[in-house]
Amino acid sequence: MKDYFAQYKRLLSIAEAGLYYGKDVYDKERYQEIKELALHLMSTVVDQDAAALTLLTENNEGYPTPKVDVRALIQKDEKILLVEDSLTKEWSLPGGYAEIGLTPRENIKKEVLEETGLLVEVKELRAIFDTNLRQDIPQVFQYYKLVFACEVLAGDFIKNSETSNSDYFALNELPKLSIKRTTKEQLKQLVNEKSLHVD
Repeated sequence: MKDYFAQYKRLLSIAEAGLYYGKDVYDKERYQEIKELALHLMSTVVDQDAAALTLLTENNEGYPTPKVDVRALIQKDEKILLVEDSLTKEWSLPGGYAEIGLTPRENIKKEVLEETGLLVEVKELRAIFDTNLRQDIPQVFQYYKLVFACEVLAGDFIKNSETSNSDYFALNELPKLSIKRTTKEQLKQLVNEKSLHVD
C-alpha cells in the first residue's frame, strides 16, 4: 500500500503540472479529473478524506515542487528542546514552513521566536531530510526539512496559538513525537552526526 501512495502522489503532481501548463480546455478537464482520482486514491491510504485533501491542494499555483520546512536543533546539557503542539499535544523540534521573502536563517529565527519565545543565533545547517524517504509515514506533500543548530541568546517560553509547552528532553526520555514533523531517528542522527546529514 505504501508503494501505491508514492505512485498516487506522483500522479497528483503530474495532474497539477498539467493543470498549470495545459492550454487546451479539454486537456485541463482531463487533468482535473486525474487530480480528483489521485486525491481519492490517496485518501484510501492516509487518515484524511478526499475533500480534506482537496482543500490542502487548492492553492498550489505553479509547477508542483517539494515544500520547505525549517527546524531548530537547540541543545542544553545533552538534552534537546522540543515544543508541544497545542492541538495534538505531540512534540517536535521548533519550526515550520519556510516563508517566501525570508532566508532559511531568518525563517528559523522567526519560527523559534514564535513557538518558544527564545531569541536564537543560527549556527550551521545540520541536516536535510526528505519526507519521501519515509514511506512508513505517508504525507500528501513531499517536504525538505532543513534543520539548523541554534544557540539561545535570550528569552523564555511564551504560550502561543501554535505551541502549549516547551522543554528539554534526553533521547531516552522522549515524549510522544509528532512523527510527520520530527522522528526519533532524525533526533539520533542530529545528535550523533556532527557533519551535515543529507537524505
